[in-house]
Amino acid sequence: MKDLTQGNEAKQIFFFALPMLIGNIFQQLYSTVDSIIVGRALGKSALAAVGASFPILFLLIALIMGITMGSTIMISQFYGARDIKKVKTTIDTAYISLLIGALIMMVVGLMISGPILKLLKTPDTVLPTAKSYLNIMFLGMPVMFGYNSISAILRGLGDSRTPLTFLIIATVINIILDLIFVMVFNWGVAGAAWATVIAQACSFAFGVFHLNRTHEVLRFSIKGMTYDKEIFKTIVRIGLPSGVQQMLVSAGMMALTRIVNGYGTDTMAAYTAATRIESFAVMPCMNVSMAVSTFVGQNIGANKPERVKQGFKAGILISGTISLTISIVVILFGKHLISIFTSDAAVKAIGGRYLTIVGAFFIVFSTQFIVNAVLRGAGDTFVPMLFTILSLWVIRIPASALLSARIGSDGIWWGIPVAWIAGLLMCYSYYRTDKWKNKAVVRRSVLNAE
Repeated sequence: MKDLTQGNEAKQIFFFALPMLIGNIFQQLYSTVDSIIVGRALGKSALAAVGASFPILFLLIALIMGITMGSTIMISQFYGARDIKKVKTTIDTAYISLLIGALIMMVVGLMISGPILKLLKTPDTVLPTAKSYLNIMFLGMPVMFGYNSISAILRGLGDSRTPLTFLIIATVINIILDLIFVMVFNWGVAGAAWATVIAQACSFAFGVFHLNRTHEVLRFSIKGMTYDKEIFKTIVRIGLPSGVQQMLVSAGMMALTRIVNGYGTDTMAAYTAATRIESFAVMPCMNVSMAVSTFVGQNIGANKPERVKQGFKAGILISGTISLTISIVVILFGKHLISIFTSDAAVKAIGGRYLTIVGAFFIVFSTQFIVNAVLRGAGDTFVPMLFTILSLWVIRIPASALLSARIGSDGIWWGIPVAWIAGLLMCYSYYRTDKWKNKAVVRRSVLNAE
């Protein structure tokens, strides 16, 4: 566990974010390695099938991820206030809630995978493969959420290093199994899905084993768990807006995918490859934003508002510098990066255009994430949700639809930075009002106790 209420703000945020970044790079390798091996070994239709599956998966897990966000914020604030009893109760409540949620999402996902793929205009040549991939991923939801819950809890306590070793080991397992299942056993796209599920199960198993050996507060054990309804309500109150936000983001991705699918297999495959690269490109700023949220949570819990302000400035500086650097690389070498996934000339050309257009605006994306991180760390999650809804559904989707009708697939990509700019303007304007400063969980808890 790491105390973020003392020391240089920029250093605290950077070195807290660094292990998360390395860990998430390895976590992203799950889907990226799947895409590379599938694209190279099985062709662009199989690559398109994997891409068509992603927004559906994300939609169903988004609401549960909101509970994860809510528990991280509560744990960080209770830990900042040194209320270890509340930390332990929050951890137990989060474990139970996430397990139940994961099981429900697994069942729902298996029931609706086919109809949703058809709704998204998934071509008949891709549909059976995409459905197979989706169903296997849904079966693995309990272990995926098990690991994510452990990571969220550790982040709330300021520990971003422990999950890293688990992820490195699991990623190596994933790559090895991908090669065996796809290229040796010839299991196709299903083999890539099973490799990912088994690797995630390993991450969860390593996490449970470590926690049970090293720390009483973090011990994972079904026996003796405490479920607190009031804490669960608070987790939901804080986390539900984030979960709804992520669901709407995912639904927006599905709407965007529907537009993409209308342009055929080449555009679908290019979109899959380009978004895999984009996921790595935006990852540093997303990890810095998670560090900022924990930093803000602990310092609000410790009643140190000046450090919150300095942490915001440090987050902007760190993420902005990284984003500018990545933008230059992506713009200059976009087509070469797409060629990692496929040798098809048409797919590389389309994917390269995506990276050129979207990559130029990564600094806007990163700044928006840092502003929202401060709001969430303070416990104000409703307003970021509202702004996300507006920027996505009122701006991005209509802009992509209208522009693509005029200039083709490039128009889809231009809708993305347009929405980022609008989102940044909205969230920063709200940040300047200081209303978010009155949302702290710990202060409510103290007042109730009195």
